[in-house]
Amino acid sequence: MDHLKKLTNEVGAPVENNEHSITAGPRGPVMMQDVWLLEKLAHFDREVIPERRMHAKGWGAYGQFTVTSDITEYTKADLFQKIGRKTDVFVRFSTVAGERGAADAERDIRGVAIKFYTREGNWDLVGNNTPTFFLRDVHKFPDLNRAVKRDPHTGMRSAQNNWDFWTLLPETFHQTTVVMSDRGIPDGFRHMHLYGEHTYSMYNKENKRVWIKFHFKTEQGIKNLTDDEAAKINAVDRESAGHDLYNAIKNKDYPKWKMYIQVMTEEQAKNHYENPFDITKIWHHSEFPLIEVGELELNRWPENYYAEVEQSAFTPAHVVPGIGFSPDKFLQGRLFVYGDAQRYRLGVNYNQIPVNQAKHAEVADYSRDGMMRTDGNYGAAPAYSPNSEGYWAAQPDVMEPALDIAGAMWRYDPADDPTDDCFRAGGDLYRVMNEDQKKALIDNTARNIAPCSENIKYRHAVHCTWADQDYGKRMVEALKLDPKTVDKLAEGDHKALVKETLPGGKFSTKPCEMSCSECKDPCIETAENKM
Repeated sequence: MDHLKKLTNEVGAPVENNEHSITAGPRGPVMMQDVWLLEKLAHFDREVIPERRMHAKGWGAYGQFTVTSDITEYTKADLFQKIGRKTDVFVRFSTVAGERGAADAERDIRGVAIKFYTREGNWDLVGNNTPTFFLRDVHKFPDLNRAVKRDPHTGMRSAQNNWDFWTLLPETFHQTTVVMSDRGIPDGFRHMHLYGEHTYSMYNKENKRVWIKFHFKTEQGIKNLTDDEAAKINAVDRESAGHDLYNAIKNKDYPKWKMYIQVMTEEQAKNHYENPFDITKIWHHSEFPLIEVGELELNRWPENYYAEVEQSAFTPAHVVPGIGFSPDKFLQGRLFVYGDAQRYRLGVNYNQIPVNQAKHAEVADYSRDGMMRTDGNYGAAPAYSPNSEGYWAAQPDVMEPALDIAGAMWRYDPADDPTDDCFRAGGDLYRVMNEDQKKALIDNTARNIAPCSENIKYRHAVHCTWADQDYGKRMVEALKLDPKTVDKLAEGDHKALVKETLPGGKFSTKPCEMSCSECKDPCIETAENKM
């Protein structure tokens, strides 16, 4: 790697690693002293104004969450303590990669953020319409978003950049399979499931902790669009999902979702066959069945889009007693980056904006001043702690139980974990698809990856082969690749595959610049003949 240009930090010092966060043990939480990670995330938050860096295009609505089942054995969170209890909510849906002017019906994951206005303060549950994500270490979060955003040279979206990044990171394979499947373009927001994605924790009145996954199943039924259907919709209505949600609420056809949790004990987590805090993996329902919690209903459209949707702000750092975090490396980074992005986008007092304010709990902290301070700024109360005036004592009774951490502090590569398999989950997903779904997956992928250079296509075909032989075979045929070359590349591991498909390897990294009608070198010829 000596021939590569060297990476430095913001003031020119060498950076020793740009892939992995420093954690306490191989499965432990991220360390605050990872200053390069903090610089990377903080700079990323401030790259674009005034719209959100990601999830820029979105729609929101108010509603209620109603408890339908007793889960008090798992959590002491007040909103879950009584069957029938209702909690006001605000929900924002969004696309992820597109800007504010993007069309709603694009192939992309959909963001979902739910703000529960509880009596113990606001709880923000931030997730997507998929149970997994592309990355498991937040260190690569800025890189993913830059890869799917506009190219710095052309100013255009680039399939080459997108697929180059995805195929260089095998951990993205499961989510890539999801996005390229028939569920990659939901027919509006009402017809998709919602997921918290990350592993969270819950703890009960005895301070006993369990690990949790959050699921919301649509009661409207799953509906998706094909590429052709979406293209026709986008040609006439770029706000199709927004219109659908608005009209449903206006006509009192209120959309609803059933909320469920999956529960894993701490002992089960220690003995699980793979890292239970890896967001690129799922917990199988057969092992950790869904437990019903309640129902989410949206029934009120905001009065003003800018005030209530554009200025809505969410961060997974906002939890309430009885709900906590986990060593999920991606969640650990989001705990910082989401709130920091909002402080930059809306100002340090963004939680005083009405849509973000606590509705049923008194706010009493020591934060003062700052731009757009709109309340009494706590008047004459002391601004320091401890003080002799009796102002605001901490509440140790709501403290999350201690978490044992094992291992040295280091930048761990999850690929070194012998339990890690980036392709099993994608293969499992492929094998449960019916024939129509498999065909849609292959066709969608072939269209999406078509503009990319051949080295990237071979990389993805090998990943498909590692996940499932049939998956790989169909992808090779759809991309018109040489099956013998794919088989040969598949004999090695991912590092060998990358070596063969980067500069100095067998395959050119430059995309084809010739139109198909002019080409005298058909794509069906082998890669060896093209060298």
